[in-house]
Amino acid sequence: MTLDDFPRYPLTFGPSPLQHLKRLSQHLGGAQVWAKREDVNSGLAFGGNKVRKLEYIVPDVLASGADTLVSIGGYQSNHTRQVAAVAAHLGLKARLVQEKWVPWDDPTNDRVGNILLSRMMGADSRLDDAGFDIGIRDSWKSALREVEEAGGTPYPIPAGASEHRLGGLGFASWAFEVAQQEKERGVFFDTIVVCTVTGSTHAGMIAGFAALEELTGVRRRVLGIDASATLDRTRDQVERIARHTADLIEVGRDLRDDEIQVLDGWAGDLYGIPVESTENAMRLGAELEAMITDPVYEGKSLAGLVDLVGSGDIPRDSTVLYAHLGGQPALNAYHSLWS
Repeated sequence: MTLDDFPRYPLTFGPSPLQHLKRLSQHLGGAQVWAKREDVNSGLAFGGNKVRKLEYIVPDVLASGADTLVSIGGYQSNHTRQVAAVAAHLGLKARLVQEKWVPWDDPTNDRVGNILLSRMMGADSRLDDAGFDIGIRDSWKSALREVEEAGGTPYPIPAGASEHRLGGLGFASWAFEVAQQEKERGVFFDTIVVCTVTGSTHAGMIAGFAALEELTGVRRRVLGIDASATLDRTRDQVERIARHTADLIEVGRDLRDDEIQVLDGWAGDLYGIPVESTENAMRLGAELEAMITDPVYEGKSLAGLVDLVGSGDIPRDSTVLYAHLGGQPALNAYHSLWS
């Protein structure tokens, strides 16, 4: 099957915009840096990267006859906010497990930002004290049972939609969208930089660009910046999802090891806790480009990009595409960083 053979339910405005970050590029003095803005890709509760994944999952939801989307994330999960948005858009219920993934000392952490938006959209959002883990959670399984016991028909969407069998398709499609925009803009991105935690955004890109390579013979680097602080688990999950997605869309060959790069150095010691490089990168993007990033994901991937360009690991003659995956609503829970 090719990507066109999978049903897709449109939830985005269309192709997300490209932005040439001219002032940031000049400041770094190296590669030319562009951003692809998934943070402005949809009218559903501020959008973000999970909307693209859900476009390929919604047809399966509708075919299943489910009346309740059941998903999981941290208190400030971007993913659960987007699941709540899609549920509201479709006229379905949403049951969200919100675990304490981030030991961030802010008394409003479980009441503002993403979780506030989810509750505004009518989601049944319940707190759980469990800590961070990218795997399948017992609390999520319990929520599925609770919906069934109450007479509902749940549809399971794991954290980040990453462990869903269709979870990589959205960003495999993204790769083809990038190629089309390159033709229209007369630019070529030899390096893609993306944040990776639960893995299917990064993995989908790997599979999609591998499929494009088979069609065009053109290679690119897709660099995943780890923000999980559980590097080995994230790398294993990215590899597994990338290979599964490549099989789904019939890339026609095994993925090479050099296509699966998850880079360490910017996550800090704990998921969700910003470090000095995170804050510096967030400030740089805001002051030079008015591009707002968050301290959990995009601040860390932007820090990686800044250092890789500055060190020459991304050469001066490169043209880099930074995947801005959204996440700004979580800033409300991190207001102390800027006060």
